[in-house]
Amino acid sequence: MKTLTFYFSLLSPWVYMAGPRLHELAAETGTRIVYRPIDLLRVFRETGGAPLAGLHPSRRAYRAVERRRWARYLDMPIKEQPRHHPVDETRAACAVLAAERAGLAVWPLAQAILAGVWVRDLDISDAGTLACIADEAGYPGRALVAEGGTAPCRDLFEAHTQEALAQGVFGVPSFVIDGELFFGQDRLDFVRRALVAD
Repeated sequence: MKTLTFYFSLLSPWVYMAGPRLHELAAETGTRIVYRPIDLLRVFRETGGAPLAGLHPSRRAYRAVERRRWARYLDMPIKEQPRHHPVDETRAACAVLAAERAGLAVWPLAQAILAGVWVRDLDISDAGTLACIADEAGYPGRALVAEGGTAPCRDLFEAHTQEALAQGVFGVPSFVIDGELFFGQDRLDFVRRALVAD
């Protein structure tokens, strides 16, 4: 069984669109996914990237076109520009880490949070909103948000971000297989090849 380390942000439309296909691919190939939520805005700062608001207007416009193209292609709803984006994703990421530490499935919660941003126009930095998203997805929302605020979860979020930077991650979604980095939801075909290679 191969292992894929998945570096992701709960702010990214590309992670929102990649998630379902990645998990279908993992099921098909018998791949184990190691989840690594990271602080995307910090990664941008430390690797010379720019958040959406800091991009030249032509780059922002083209990214919007690409979001629409991919959303139509994948038949996934998406907001043109969510009101609550970007926000501090620490609370949301730490709630996901709290779920993992409790032995709960990571991805249904993460995908629900991503849809909260990109479909439902919700503020995932708000504790009550985040708890509600988790509850609706079948998780103990208030407990996860509370646990996510503790030092172990925050330290883990920091460690994952540091690990991502050490692995050469500069954006999301990023996937590492046998030490090889793949960046972008449009690289899943290459991810597949790496997973089925002998």
